[in-house]
Amino acid sequence: MHLTVYLSGEIHSSWREEIKQGAVVKSLDITFTSAVTDHAASDAAGDHLGQESNTFWRDHKSAKINTLRTKALIEKSDIVVVRFGDKYKQWNAAFDAGYCAALGKPYITLHAEDIIHPLKEVDGSAMAWATTTQQVVEILSYVTTE
Repeated sequence: MHLTVYLSGEIHSSWREEIKQGAVVKSLDITFTSAVTDHAASDAAGDHLGQESNTFWRDHKSAKINTLRTKALIEKSDIVVVRFGDKYKQWNAAFDAGYCAALGKPYITLHAEDIIHPLKEVDGSAMAWATTTQQVVEILSYVTTE
């Protein structure tokens, strides 16, 4: 069974590559898509629409361009993996999880135990909560087995 899996969230660690490598090792038929992981490129997504002297409007434009991409990729995905790291607050990841919940799109959360409480509602709508990328790979392996 072929799946398209969108990888959402934290961009400061190698978790995406770990999941992709795990899928390769298990020969899973998965196409992975993702948010833009280059922070500077993401921040500049709307710069071609004109210079802004106020950072709010620069962020606003770029957020809308990024949202166009994110919404399209989430809607085309079969499953979404939402990673919450410990270094930064990933408001965008929480938004992506909420969007999945609103669409009825199945998602898996990936985060450490120490942030269970602040993510209780996000986890409550998830189909699974994982603490390691290997657990995510095992879930994807099970789901793709016919």
